[in-house]
Amino acid sequence: MSKFKEWFRTNLSESHKRNTEKLVDPEEFQINPFLLYYLANYLEGNSNPETLAKVLVYPRVLGTSITTSFGTGLQSFISSDWFKAYGSTTQGIDIEFIDQTDGRRKYCQLKSGPNALNKDDIKTIVDHFKAVKNLAKTNNKTIALGDLVFALTYGERNELNAFTKALEDHDVKTLVGKEFWHALTGDANFYKSLIVAAGEVAQEFDMKSVVDSVIKKLSKRIESRFKEISE
Repeated sequence: MSKFKEWFRTNLSESHKRNTEKLVDPEEFQINPFLLYYLANYLEGNSNPETLAKVLVYPRVLGTSITTSFGTGLQSFISSDWFKAYGSTTQGIDIEFIDQTDGRRKYCQLKSGPNALNKDDIKTIVDHFKAVKNLAKTNNKTIALGDLVFALTYGERNELNAFTKALEDHDVKTLVGKEFWHALTGDANFYKSLIVAAGEVAQEFDMKSVVDSVIKKLSKRIESRFKEISE
């Protein structure tokens, strides 16, 4: 787990910090003026500039920013030598790896969590996998049922949305959370170990001062930008 901890510590958290520090400019946000003041009062019972800044900053630093960094960074980490997986040159395939549970090569599209797909994604993914099958036939390679994989790095099978479940109607195998990490590493407990490791690294961080500083700087710019609304 030491390599995962190092990645979490130096790559993911540093990226998160950099993205947080960018949020001192109102231009970094798509501000909904109809909801901004309502949400400020909903959160803290006032709409002073600092509260307005919190309404903008908190969702970004606790939601979209870290979620995006996590998904992108983890895919790169999985493609490292440690996992014996590698990024694919085949369009629509994120990684290829040897499944440690059945010994077969998997052609895998990788997403983060159980609600990663929407309706339009189904056809795109199915078409990509059809293209892989056709390419394999052209090159006299055999791709068996179950070799085309849609994988989620976390979540439980009962959390899958209807769009992800629909993939299996098109002969696309889904691996969810623990199932994916077991196939990738051969260790049935690897997923749990990753979660424990992430929790241990998390205890090293206290970014409250960074977030508070960003909120104060942003609040000053918000006060200037929305002064005419407040008056």
